[in-house]
Amino acid sequence: MFTPIDFSTWPRRELFYHFSKMAPTGYSLTVNMDVTKLRRTVKAAGVKFFPAYLWLVTRCLNEQPEFKCAVKDGQLGYYDTLTPLYATMHPETHTISLMWTEYCESFPEFHRRYIENQEQYGDHHGVLSQPGVPPENAYTVSCIPWVNFTHFSVHSYEKKDYFFPSVEAGKMDETAGKWTMPLSLTCHHATTDGWHVHRFLERLQESMDGFGAFV
Repeated sequence: MFTPIDFSTWPRRELFYHFSKMAPTGYSLTVNMDVTKLRRTVKAAGVKFFPAYLWLVTRCLNEQPEFKCAVKDGQLGYYDTLTPLYATMHPETHTISLMWTEYCESFPEFHRRYIENQEQYGDHHGVLSQPGVPPENAYTVSCIPWVNFTHFSVHSYEKKDYFFPSVEAGKMDETAGKWTMPLSLTCHHATTDGWHVHRFLERLQESMDGFGAFV
């Protein structure tokens, strides 16, 4: 579902115009997330960490319409939910293909769909491993599990009206029994400010720590 934005009453109308037309600006930042409890919960529940990460990030982004802004038929608005578009690895060629799993409120159902996609299309090579094209509400979220980075940013070299965030996780690290994971978030300043990022990260940590309630 796509809801058009009424510019006459939208509090961000001047900021949107400034950061999209006058001074197009994006930004990215990287933080360390505490995944100690999440790792423990995932292991106890017998589910995979990566789809849990995809679902939690998407769930928390979906709580704020600013992260779901897009242009459709020339009209700025926002989708009711985002769908994660992520990479799957082909070990034999060290290449990747893009896949997507439609978001749903139930994690067990999302996990089932993720596993089903992997079994059906995981060994299909090419840019897209699934048939068709990604849905309009698909945003980029992925992981580089081999690298523990301190900063990561994604830059598009094509000028277009794209306002969805990009999220990237890195290699987990353990110190004195505490597991952390670097997480990078790249956003368009026309639709999001630092407060939105703060709220997202706060909710994501809360959801990671309380993941047991969702499985």
